[in-house]
Amino acid sequence: MAAPKKKKSSKTKIINKKLDYRANPTHSISPFLMFNANIEEVAKFYASVFKKSKIITANPMQGEFILNGQKFKAYNGGPDFKFTWGVSFMISVETQKEVDYYWNALLSNGGKESMCGWLQDQFGMYWQVTPKILLQLISHKDPIKAERATQAMLKMKKIDIATLKEAVS
Repeated sequence: MAAPKKKKSSKTKIINKKLDYRANPTHSISPFLMFNANIEEVAKFYASVFKKSKIITANPMQGEFILNGQKFKAYNGGPDFKFTWGVSFMISVETQKEVDYYWNALLSNGGKESMCGWLQDQFGMYWQVTPKILLQLISHKDPIKAERATQAMLKMKKIDIATLKEAVS
């Protein structure tokens, strides 16, 4: 007697294939930002904040710059273009000193504090100054510790690492 046929599983089968990736500059993804500002001023400001930066080209209408290894393209599109916090840039840091540095630098010249480590700089761009430990603590395997860290974060504007650690201890 023949063995019964196995039913096909409805689960998706995952096949691991090695991907051969070769970066091609014409196919890379770069943020393209439409400001209502002089792009030369924008590029100079960001280059002053981020230590590993380079202005490739900049004039009042358009520019290209690199901040901590990420290439940005920017254009002065006028007042019809406004940023929202639906798109922001996260700065991943290790120490409170780094949190304080980026927080203060990006708020200078008219930026605005928000909540949970978010801020808006003088040009309207939204940033998240995020210590790595914050992400570790709010996704802690112990749900009680994760909740305590989350509740502590929700009370903060600028993230305070010591307060986060204290909340989960």
